[in-house]
Amino acid sequence: MGKNQYKLVEWFLRISLSIGFLSAVADRFGIWPKRLSKWGNWDAFLTYTHSLLPFLTSKQSWYAALTATSLEIFLGVILLVNFRTVLMAKISGFLLLAFGVCMAVFLNIKAPLDYSVFSAAAAAFALSLIYRK
Repeated sequence: MGKNQYKLVEWFLRISLSIGFLSAVADRFGIWPKRLSKWGNWDAFLTYTHSLLPFLTSKQSWYAALTATSLEIFLGVILLVNFRTVLMAKISGFLLLAFGVCMAVFLNIKAPLDYSVFSAAAAAFALSLIYRK
């Protein structure tokens, strides 16, 4: 694969992951129209977070939701501006993998498969490897 092809794949992975994170955050803040939303508001996202982490108290779930949202905003922006891409891609991969495992364990295996969470995690890990090429 030529250098330009690596750059194109790297760009596509970086932008796709970034937009995916920022779109999910926009949904939980009600920015997307209701007909396109999974959650549509923060309270619905808190309920969903608690379903993924049922062993946490409501207050702990709130902090987990805030942490996940903050990480998704941070990673979305940092991947978009192409800063410390290898590290940010690895963090993205682990975050997505954690989401996928929680979805599989506490919801069902179909949930992370339907939302391509494991595919997105694999894309993030792939980005961390090809970025150095």
